[in-house]
Amino acid sequence: MTTTVAPEHSRTDWRELIAILLLSVTAILTAWTGFQASKWSGAMSISFSQASTNRIEAARLESTANRKLSVQVALFTQWLEAYQSGDTELTEFLQARFPEPLATVFPAWLDTRPLKDPDAPATPFDMEAYVIPESVQAGAADAKADRKFSQALRNNQRGDNYTVLTIGFACVLFFAALSERMRRRRAQWALLGIGGVGFVVLAVILMTFPKMI
Repeated sequence: MTTTVAPEHSRTDWRELIAILLLSVTAILTAWTGFQASKWSGAMSISFSQASTNRIEAARLESTANRKLSVQVALFTQWLEAYQSGDTELTEFLQARFPEPLATVFPAWLDTRPLKDPDAPATPFDMEAYVIPESVQAGAADAKADRKFSQALRNNQRGDNYTVLTIGFACVLFFAALSERMRRRRAQWALLGIGGVGFVVLAVILMTFPKMI
């Protein structure tokens, strides 16, 4: 005497197997996307912090550059007043104490004969060679801050994308689990099919996202 398995029971076994596999894999991917969302959120915080640090450094350097410029403008103004009054001793005294970059640019400015040539730079500060290092460094720090801020925004968007995927995979888990509660076979397969299609779509999207280990 032989025992045969009913086709209906066989189909039920396949559905249960597919549901179990879908639930298992989706649970793993849900945890993975949640982990990725957390990592990108941490990277966003670090980038924002670095942007803030560079912005503060840029402000400090800019303040130093402005202070140096103010001192040098004041010294040059005193030299100019002494020159106009014919006080050679005071002009030599002031010129010997010009700080950089005014000390280097000043002789080159005099060579342009500014008092006679109308096309000559009006002051040494109009010369291309007059560059305060802190001003250049401030610009570089400010540019770096902009890059870090943009990177933080990208990391924030990536974290949000992974959060959306986490919610999507949670929906797949819901449909797969709900299919086990349905009594009608057609409803079971319909819910399982919705979960399966959602899983495939989300998995394809997940493959396109950058990963952080």
